[in-house]
Amino acid sequence: MTAFSEASLRIPAGELLRSRVVSDVGTTLAAVLDRELTGYAVFEPQDSLLGGGGDAAVLTFEEGVPVLAYDAGTDRGGPDALAALDAAGPYRVELYGLAAAAVERLHRDETCRVPPARPADRLAADPELVERTRAAAPADRREDERTAVESFLADAERIDEIRAEARREAKSRAAEWGLSDQLEE
Repeated sequence: MTAFSEASLRIPAGELLRSRVVSDVGTTLAAVLDRELTGYAVFEPQDSLLGGGGDAAVLTFEEGVPVLAYDAGTDRGGPDALAALDAAGPYRVELYGLAAAAVERLHRDETCRVPPARPADRLAADPELVERTRAAAPADRREDERTAVESFLADAERIDEIRAEARREAKSRAAEWGLSDQLEE
C-alpha cells in the first residue's frame, strides 16, 4: 500500500509519528531537522482543512534534511512544488517515519529533488534554520545549494565569453566615436 501515490511520486506507507495543524511550515521543518527524521511530511493546505478539497504536498527527508518535494495539485516536483506551501497556513501536517532502505529507493528518482535548504529558505524565512539545514546536508548534496550567482561565477568559460564580447563592443563603440586611440590593449 502506498501512503502518497501520485503519478510522479510513490511513497511507501510509513509510521505516523505526528499529526498537527500548524500555521507555519518552518515549525515543521525545524522539528524534522531536530528529530533527524528519515521519512516524509504530508501538508494539506488551508482549503483542504475547510472542505475545499485542495490537494496535498509532500516533502521527503533523510536524517532531517529535505530531499524531494511534490505537489499533487499541480503534479509538479522539485523546487516548483514548494509553491503549494507558499500560501498562508494553517496546514494539517502529518509526519511519517520510513526505513532507510525505503527512503534510499525513493530518493534515487531525482525528478522531484530539491536543494537541501531550499524549503527552509523559501518557506520559513528563518536564516538560522536555513544554515542549520545546509550544515546538516551531506557534502555531496551541498553542491545543489549553489545559488545562480555562484553557479555563474564558477563558469569561467562563460565569464571569458562575456569579457571578450564586452571588449569587442568597447572597441566598436570607441571606433564609432573616434576614440580608438584612447583604448589600451
